[in-house]
Amino acid sequence: MVDAFCATWTLVDSQNFDEYMKALGIGSNIRKIGNVTNPSIVISHEGDTVVIKTLSLILNNGISFKLGEEFDETTADDRQVKSIVTLEGESLVHVQRWDDKETKIVREIKDGKMITTLIFEGVQAVRTYEKE
Repeated sequence: MVDAFCATWTLVDSQNFDEYMKALGIGSNIRKIGNVTNPSIVISHEGDTVVIKTLSLILNNGISFKLGEEFDETTADDRQVKSIVTLEGESLVHVQRWDDKETKIVREIKDGKMITTLIFEGVQAVRTYEKE
């Protein structure tokens, strides 16, 4: 299941995240904060419920879900979205939909690191996390 992802992960590298946030329509002040924040991601599960918490000095948020079941999510930038997370091969794929738009967040483990690829309307950002 998601056991390989269950850990506390700290951001160590971020590529093209500002362009991704800009494509989502996030204002410059919030983007500045997003670009300087080094969040930790805590992934755990209890039974078939998965919990992903994003923790930083500025903002904490989290989601709780069952794989393959749609749920309501309020994103860190305050979008109200319908989300679904699935396990595709060895990747955890998180799709958010709102206002006829869709973004995809793909998490995978490579060389002991969690590589998170965020994709929206042709703009792609890659954020790399290491286990604490």
